[in-house]
Amino acid sequence: MEKASSPEASPKPHHKKSFVTTLMEAATLRSPSFKEDTYFISHLKSSEKKSLQELKDKLTASLGPDGQCTMWGIPLLSGDEKADVILLKFLRARDFKVSDSFHMLEKCLAWRKEFKADSVAEEELGLEELEGVVAYMHGYDREGHPVCYNAYGVFRDKDMCERMFGDEEKLSKFLRWRVQVMERGINLLHFKPGGINSIIQVTDLKDMPKRDLRVVSNQILSLFQDNYPEMVARKIFINVPWYFSVLYSMFSPFLTQRTKSKFVISRQGYAAETLYKFIRPEDVPVQYGGLSRTNDSQNGPPKPASEFTVKGGEKVNIQIEGIEGGATITWDLVVGGWDLEYSAEFVPNAEGSYTIAVEKVRKLSPWEEAIHNSFTSREAGKMILSVDNTASRRKKVAAYRYIVRKSCLD
Repeated sequence: MEKASSPEASPKPHHKKSFVTTLMEAATLRSPSFKEDTYFISHLKSSEKKSLQELKDKLTASLGPDGQCTMWGIPLLSGDEKADVILLKFLRARDFKVSDSFHMLEKCLAWRKEFKADSVAEEELGLEELEGVVAYMHGYDREGHPVCYNAYGVFRDKDMCERMFGDEEKLSKFLRWRVQVMERGINLLHFKPGGINSIIQVTDLKDMPKRDLRVVSNQILSLFQDNYPEMVARKIFINVPWYFSVLYSMFSPFLTQRTKSKFVISRQGYAAETLYKFIRPEDVPVQYGGLSRTNDSQNGPPKPASEFTVKGGEKVNIQIEGIEGGATITWDLVVGGWDLEYSAEFVPNAEGSYTIAVEKVRKLSPWEEAIHNSFTSREAGKMILSVDNTASRRKKVAAYRYIVRKSCLD
């Protein structure tokens, strides 16, 4: 039976970090202090329970004795715990001020009716070129929240901007498409006390054009703030340019402490390190240093990966032993921010047999995606995957997984 030994590190020279490096690493990640609501009624303060009942009373009075309204397929006056979860989101968004919460709820119901939001998730909008590129749901975080990725770098292309935002009709269609992505994410939620009741937003700021997207991004922000209260548990910004901290300090005073507590900010080149803290490597897209490819979901749940770190100045060998003759081993391997050397070799068990260089030593660039390869052995032996970080001082996160299929002739 094959088995992988723990990644084995070779001795490394000692590097002393500079003061500037230490400061930069400290600024790489802001850990959020946000604690998501459980939505158990028993966990509410007495004043919050009172506000919930008052909101229900106001909604009942506005609709009349036989009135009813639904949101995300849930009747809001059913007395059901799912309805309570939705109403509590509106209350939380307005600090449990009943009048403000009711006004927000009324406006949201009116917008959903006018926008036909209940049916948008199933519509064919003809914007396939944006699917899986600009905004898309992809996998789950470690706690089970659905994850929505956003990347607007494609809009550096002026022609693309013109096709999407060239006139009011095009802009309206794009906004409808973006709401569609959000609605599909909301449809994955439980709306249940103690369940998964919000999503994770990951926004890639790499190459994002600031001017061309200002109007669009403001409209999206306004739509989501007004109509999707407390639907985002965490906002992770990756590939953040240096000037973002200046912009953040400017708009930070206008954000509530609750909103700011959801933010995670990660500078350029540290996407994998940041995302791995919240999302398992097999669920992180390959373009962000993970192992997940677009069509992987067609083959069922992703095979779990083993995580490890490669310290600055060290070489790590992963040994997969017990591979039988005629078996085929397939592996995936990734190191966040690569910039190191990688190789793979097969070492037969029999004395006198030669080691086979399956993948010769090569330098991998920082933007290289995960390696996916396979090898069929003629004789029993072990596979050794090597990552050599001796030329770097930077500690890097990494992950690998493998599967061995025995020969059909056995």
